[in-house]
Amino acid sequence: MRILFLGDVMGRAGRRAMTERLAELKTQLRADFTIVNGENASGGAGLTGAHARLLLDAGADCITLGDHAFDQKDMLGFIDTEPRVLRPLNFAREAPGRGAGVFSDVRGRKILVLQALGQVFMKRPFDDPFSAVDAVLRAHPAGGMVQAAVLDIHAEATSEKTAMGHYCDGRTSLVVGTHTHVPTADAQILPRGTAYQSDAGMCGDYDSVIGMDKAEPMRRFLTGMGRERFRPAEGEATLSGVLVTTDDRTGLATGVEPVRQGGRLAQARPGH
Repeated sequence: MRILFLGDVMGRAGRRAMTERLAELKTQLRADFTIVNGENASGGAGLTGAHARLLLDAGADCITLGDHAFDQKDMLGFIDTEPRVLRPLNFAREAPGRGAGVFSDVRGRKILVLQALGQVFMKRPFDDPFSAVDAVLRAHPAGGMVQAAVLDIHAEATSEKTAMGHYCDGRTSLVVGTHTHVPTADAQILPRGTAYQSDAGMCGDYDSVIGMDKAEPMRRFLTGMGRERFRPAEGEATLSGVLVTTDDRTGLATGVEPVRQGGRLAQARPGH
C-alpha cells in the first residue's frame, strides 16, 4: 500500500494548495490512501466543518487534528457527524469524536489511523500518549485485521516523537510527527520495520514564521510587545509530508520518502 501523509494545513494558502494540487500529487505518487493534518486550516487555529469538507472533497481520505482541535467551536458538533475527522486519543475523556479509526483504501485494504498529543513543552497537560496508543495497537496488531497503521504524533519535542517512534516500532507502518510546521530530514525505517519522520512539515507558505505572516512574530521577538493578531501567510504553499510504502502481509514499511511539492521548499531541492 502507498500511503501519503501531509502535514499541518496552514490557513488559506494551505487550503488553496490542497484544492488545486492534491489530486495531481496523489496521481503522481500513486497514493492509495491520503491522510492530512488539518488542525491549522481555518485561520491558523483549528478547523471548521466547512473547511473539513473542503479538504475531504479535495482528496483527503482522513483528517487528523491536534491541540487546536476544538478552537473552531463548530467542530464540537461536526466531528461526531464525520468519522473521517480524528481528534487526539488523549485530548480529554469527555471530548467529542474519536482518536482512531479503521478506513479502507481504494482497493478495500484496511488502514488504522490514530493520533496522540505529546506532553513535553505543551501548554496544558494531556493524558499519557504512550498508554493511549498502546491500547489501540494491542487491539489492532500488525499483520492482523488491518493491512497498515499510521500514527500522527502531534508534539513539540523531537525527543518525545522519537521515543514514540521506537515505542511503536514493529507495531505500525508509520509514525510521523506534526505540530512544529518544519519538515525534518530524518525519514527512515526503524529496526523492526516502522517508517518514521520527526515532523512532516506544514502545507503552507514557507516565506513566513512557521506559517504566520512575518511582521507580527518579528515585532514580538524584537520588541517583546504585540500589536496585532497573528495572521497566516498567504503566498504559494508547499505541500509537505511523507510517502510510505507498506507490505500488506506484515503491515510494516518497505520504503519511505519525504514529499515537497510546490512553493519555496520544492524550489530549494538540489538541482532546482
